[in-house]
Amino acid sequence: MEIFRKLRWWVDPVARDGPEAMAVDEWLLENATLPILRVYRWAGDWASVGYFGKIAEARAKITGVQWVRRWTGGGMVDHRTDWTYTLTVPQAEPLATARGSESYRRIHTALAKALAEEGLTAHLSGGESETGVALCFDNPVSHDLIDADGRKLAGAGQRRTRLGLLHQGSVAGVCEGRVSEKRAECLAGYLSVSPESFQFQPEEECLAALVASRYSQPRWTEKR
Repeated sequence: MEIFRKLRWWVDPVARDGPEAMAVDEWLLENATLPILRVYRWAGDWASVGYFGKIAEARAKITGVQWVRRWTGGGMVDHRTDWTYTLTVPQAEPLATARGSESYRRIHTALAKALAEEGLTAHLSGGESETGVALCFDNPVSHDLIDADGRKLAGAGQRRTRLGLLHQGSVAGVCEGRVSEKRAECLAGYLSVSPESFQFQPEEECLAALVASRYSQPRWTEKR
């Protein structure tokens, strides 16, 4: 069953660097009055590390990239080889206050249905293949999506604040152009009974402030 009565989905037309990409997600969480699905691209070669991740370990595992630290948890992700999306859920929505495992399961169940529309078979992991390594796609935790051979297809990190839920997700494999837009539309349809395509215009001054105060700061990136 769909999770939300209404939802807006946005294929961000701007390829953004790591700090700005993270700032847009935080801006959406601060300003969303409805659940928002954002799909976006990266400007340049970027990887991200979760809030609790160790940056030295990340740099040793993935080379040739610039790094940004996410506000959400989860492992390290190479964004040169993935499809990236964000779901922001205002506090008034029941999913925002659900247990982490439940919100993770429900979002990934919808994602599995969207991937099936492309002929990609995926099912929820029970956590039996969890490895404990920091590389996101080498560590299929409970409710991640895996294929028939047990390889991880999708993972995510979450953060809850007084404003709601931020879910930052990644699907293995590059997906661009019309295929990416179709996947976004399909996922929106499995998340909501009434999805609406929408073009957001993030406030440049707010983004610049978030980038300058947090995501571009060495004290943020290097904090662990």
